[in-house]
Amino acid sequence: MKLFALMRQFGPLVGRVLLAGLFIIAGVEKLMGFDGTAAVMASKGLPMVNLLLVATILIELGGGLLIALGWQARWGALAIFLFIIPVTLVFHAFWTFEGAEHTQQVHSFLKNLAIMGGMLYIMAAGSGPYSLGARD
Repeated sequence: MKLFALMRQFGPLVGRVLLAGLFIIAGVEKLMGFDGTAAVMASKGLPMVNLLLVATILIELGGGLLIALGWQARWGALAIFLFIIPVTLVFHAFWTFEGAEHTQQVHSFLKNLAIMGGMLYIMAAGSGPYSLGARD
């Protein structure tokens, strides 16, 4: 069927851009709102907030760009995958909330698990066609 042939051809590119866009935008927003983001991180009791925030921006922007471009996409996906683990546990600890906030945090937690699944898929399958590293 032609639909699936088109998906094989363009699906990896569109999928990479959709996944990566989230992290590229988030990295830019953190960069532009550095002080506000640092305050949120500090409110969670994180140490060395400025250093962690710089690392966060580098992972989100760098990993997102690697994935979007399809160059070293597996490494970008690995970096983001590993990054999401502590982020999810610290910022979406749904078990510490009640009511509507609990529901929102459960959804955010599950969304992050789904994104981790996407990152695992990139690590397993590589960047696909229309990438700077088609064999990546």
